[in-house]
Amino acid sequence: MSEELIRSLTVKQLRALAAVADTGAVSAAARRLGVTPPAVTMQVQLLEAAMALPLLDRSGDKFRPTDAGREVVEAVARIESAIRDCVASLEAMKGLEGGRVAVAIVSTAKYFAPMALGAFARAHPKVELSLAVGNRMEVLNHLRGDQVDVAIMGRPPEDIETIRTVIGDHPHIVVAPPDHALVGKKLGPKALTGQTFLMREQGSGTRALMERLFGEEGVYPKIGMEIGSNETIKQAVIAGLGLAFISAHTVAAEIAEGRLVQLDVEGLPIMRQWHVVRRAGKRLTPPAAAMSAFLAERGAEFLPRIEKKNAGG
Repeated sequence: MSEELIRSLTVKQLRALAAVADTGAVSAAARRLGVTPPAVTMQVQLLEAAMALPLLDRSGDKFRPTDAGREVVEAVARIESAIRDCVASLEAMKGLEGGRVAVAIVSTAKYFAPMALGAFARAHPKVELSLAVGNRMEVLNHLRGDQVDVAIMGRPPEDIETIRTVIGDHPHIVVAPPDHALVGKKLGPKALTGQTFLMREQGSGTRALMERLFGEEGVYPKIGMEIGSNETIKQAVIAGLGLAFISAHTVAAEIAEGRLVQLDVEGLPIMRQWHVVRRAGKRLTPPAAAMSAFLAERGAEFLPRIEKKNAGG
């Protein structure tokens, strides 16, 4: 019976189940797979019939996998990884005359990473590139799921075995509008207590670094707004809605133009590094290996130059 079951399973059925389990909805799964919702429903029903077990439960307005469904979803992840390894082996036979490289970057890296990727693309015009942008948590999920070949991020993960190379320094600073009362003063960290700060969302590496720093220094800011975009945070600071602890690379242009000012806070900037990271067990195609080497060797060329321009200082 088990052999018959194995022969009856199809990749379409497995992918349909995994997509519904991940998105929680048939319609969302259909969009991800590029098929109609009835097609997804049919594939899941065929799979459940073959397994003779329910694989999905409806909880409120979402579908969630049953215990049996979770077993199948975990198996699908292993199958997809094996398929990707197979494709990688086939693409390796093509060398750098073709193939595809998938890159994930944390949102803060979008101020330099696209220029680096563009330079690589010009050197290897036949290689197809795909780019995913997200916060730290989302990029880590891309790495864990083998959805990307390499990632550009700050602090590499501790719970994933990775190969990482430093690209260059990544300073973090506190910025204010030019007319803020603290501009032009030498400040101890505790001078920031009570100041309104605009925060990145949970899952952001910048927010985690800020919370760790302020906790160590005993700084207790007033939290103004939680904002999931560096661009919006910059505009909010310019508008006078608060201060921000932020990557200096995201505000280099605004500081150079005088629209934002770097506060002179003792102990800042906090210096971290940019890394190019890949999962240790992942087999890279020649194009992906070339991308990883390119970022490690030349990525620093594309980092923004930081010009400190303090009004009144």
